Amino acid sequence: MILSMPLTRLKRRAKTLKRAQGLSHSEALDHVAREKGFPQWSFLAAEHAKRAPSRTLLKALSPGDMALIAGRPGQGKTLLGLEIVAEACLAGRVGVVFTLEMLDLDVLERLRWLEVDPVALSDRLILDTSDAICADYIVERCQGHPTGSVILIDYLQLLDQRRDVAALCDQVRVLHKRAKDWGHIILCLSQVDRRFEVSDREVPTVQDLRLPNPVDLNLFSRKIFLREGQFEIADI
Repeated sequence: MILSMPLTRLKRRAKTLKRAQGLSHSEALDHVAREKGFPQWSFLAAEHAKRAPSRTLLKALSPGDMALIAGRPGQGKTLLGLEIVAEACLAGRVGVVFTLEMLDLDVLERLRWLEVDPVALSDRLILDTSDAICADYIVERCQGHPTGSVILIDYLQLLDQRRDVAALCDQVRVLHKRAKDWGHIILCLSQVDRRFEVSDREVPTVQDLRLPNPVDLNLFSRKIFLREGQFEIADI
């Protein structure tokens, strides 16, 4: 499936034009919109909202699902995960972001890049940047959240970095059980091995995941792999 080019990339293009040609912010955005066949940025943004991949992916996920969102650095997996959570919150669900990579301000900045006003998500969005994040911590924090809540974990491999927590394979089993028991949707961001870059595949596959320790991938009901504006979603 082909993604419309993420707004973040188009905004970076506009920022480059602004500096290079001395344009105002709005002029640069409109210039980029015309490059894509739209008369103004507002028209491009509206069209993107209608075709947002996050909406398609959220509809493809059911309560109890646990999914991987995987890609090399810079391919948009974090933004896609946040966009799915934001989409869920705007639909009235609870969204929880557990991140060992970002601070609260980083998450809020990325939401604004996605043209999502964090204030509009009200108290339905919960951010947790604790250093204690692991499967047991996530289960404890999400106890009592309603069916259909969407939980984003940033990211899978970081759950395995401390010696005082269970092995990653056991943590994944715990998360899988709780997703099923409580009807939550759990999204795990995941790294892709750098060797993928020299492969002849257009989009990564399960064999490209960077997993220092074994994990039962059958516990993930969906996989979502990204590369250069494309994604594939399939059962594992």
